[in-house]
Order: sequence, then C-alpha cells, then structure tokens
Amino acid sequence: MLVWRYIKRSFKKYSNEEKRLSAAIERIVGAKPFNLNLYRLALRHTSASVQSKQKRNFRLSNERLEYLGDAILGAIVADYLYKKFPFRDEGFLTEIRSRIVNRESLNSLAKKIGLLELILFEGSRNNRSHKSMSGDALEAFVGAIFLDKGFKFCQQVIIKRLIIPHMDIHKIIATNTNFKSIVIEWAQRENQDLHFKIISEKGNPQNKEFIAQITVNKEIISSGKGASKKKAEQAAAEKACEKLGLLYLDD
Repeated sequence: MLVWRYIKRSFKKYSNEEKRLSAAIERIVGAKPFNLNLYRLALRHTSASVQSKQKRNFRLSNERLEYLGDAILGAIVADYLYKKFPFRDEGFLTEIRSRIVNRESLNSLAKKIGLLELILFEGSRNNRSHKSMSGDALEAFVGAIFLDKGFKFCQQVIIKRLIIPHMDIHKIIATNTNFKSIVIEWAQRENQDLHFKIISEKGNPQNKEFIAQITVNKEIISSGKGASKKKAEQAAAEKACEKLGLLYLDD
C-alpha cells in the first residue's frame, strides 16, 4: 500500500508529456514505471544524445541500456526455449534464439507494441544508420525494465507480453531465414568447396556499405550488399540459395 501511494504521488507530479509516456509504458509492460527516467533514456537514440550533467564529454543515449538489454533478453529467451523444447539439441536452441532476437525480428516487435512512436531521434527514419533503431530501442527498453522492476518482472514481460502474443514460435521454427547456414549446410552435405569473401567496403562509419561474394569450387555464384559484413553475406547467401534451389527448406 505504501508503495502504491508513493507511485500515485509521483505520478501526479509528472508533466503532461511524462504522463503520456508513463501511460504508454504501462500499456506495454502492464505496470506503471518506478523510474520514468530509465525508460526515457532507453528511448533516446544516439542521434538525439544529450550532454551528461555528471560527467564532462559524456553524452547520454540508449546505447548502454541496449548493451544490458541485449544480454538480459538473450538469457530469458534461452531459458524459455530450453524449457519449452526439453528434447532438442543445443544447435536447434541456438538457431531459434537467434531468429527470435535478431535485428529484423526485434524491429518488427518494437513496431507491433508501439515502441517506434516513442523513440526520440533526429533525422529521417530512412537514414541507414537508423535502420536498426526500433530493435535497438527495444533492447534498451528491456534493460530499463530490468533495472526498474527486477529480473522476474522483466522475464514475465518478455515471455507473456512480447514473445507469446506477438511471435509464432512454430512458424519461426519452420521458416529458416538464415540463408548463410542453409548454403553452408548444402555445401557440407554435397562436399562442395564454399567460400564467403568481403570484396568491397565503402562509406563512413555511420553509413557503411559492404559487398560480399560467394564462390563454390572457385566459381563465383552470387554477391550481395549490406550495411554490415554479416548482412552483406546474408544477402549474397539468399541469392545463392535462390540459384541453387535451396529456399524454403526446413532445417
């Protein structure tokens, strides 16, 4: 009761903008925040970073909370899958966890729960450096929940309010979008000499473009572009899968 009175008194002191943010957070996580500033920081993209009042030359953004949330999210999803699939091996669990927490999945999930509209950023969403903004903010948001409410509450939010309502685990299992792993498995199965190579790197640190190339038995079969080496390799691998007729195969 004392805790509730404290929250109620604190809520009354909020500005209209803070009340809207608190209400939005409550809608997502199912409870009012204790420390609203944690969530505000989680929703502050690096493009909108601000100078710290405590430390000179240190700018505040959601990057540190993103680091924390990434670890917490990975651990909770790993635990969830471990218990849900007691007779599947480590390789299966690792692959499905990767599909759940990859950037594309988190970007989509952040949009579904309305987090994208809450992010504070500068510039255009079409800016390449902003492509992962939603997923990054979701990881930071998880970090904020963990610090604000503790591990158990954070775990309940991730499983019961994010994963179960918004992700079809069986569909995720049936749909392998890790094209690199598909083509690697094909090469191993068919005893083919497969190599990935980054052949080009252009742009500045905030706006990179990589080009990856795949060869099979020293013959170039595909190439692909991406904002990171990993994405370029995935793009090249997808084209290789199309050429080799490997798409839509279940692993």
